Amino acid sequence: MAVSILFRDGLERDIPACLALDHTYETDTVWQMDLREQDAGWFIQFRPQRLPRTLETVYPANENRLKLAASTEHGFIVACERESGEVLGYLALSPDYFHAIGQIHDIVISRPLRRNGVGSGLLRAARAWAHEHSLMRLTLETRPQNYPSIQFAQAQGFAFCGFSDHHFQDKDIAVFLTRTI
Repeated sequence: MAVSILFRDGLERDIPACLALDHTYETDTVWQMDLREQDAGWFIQFRPQRLPRTLETVYPANENRLKLAASTEHGFIVACERESGEVLGYLALSPDYFHAIGQIHDIVISRPLRRNGVGSGLLRAARAWAHEHSLMRLTLETRPQNYPSIQFAQAQGFAFCGFSDHHFQDKDIAVFLTRTI
């Protein structure tokens, strides 16, 4: 699908179009976490685990998080069809200036355009935004069952750097992947 795409700063008026995107994803693999205490230390392992059938899940979009990202001190980037202005995807991040890290909370692409370079373009724009704000790293948070997101991040040069148990409002685990800008 050949579409001319413009990556630009997102505005609060873009939020309804972002929320209207199809936020579902399918996976037949998840990251299984094994955590146990062993020899006065902790053993933590994440490994891909095939599921018996394809799992369809809805990524939890959050209007308040996007409103915060649309403020001037946060990063909110949208991918739009150049001629029509139709929103095709978005990325939201918050800066941690003390640690010089940009924390990517959301990256969503319109379902028909996934695997067509829109996500890569959003990450390039995020790297540029982070560089302009003197950040040294980008860290992406995702869920262990969002294997497509994990694979995408790894393909973009991100590496596993940690996790947080009960990170999300629904008490799910967050997996963190990072890369230098």
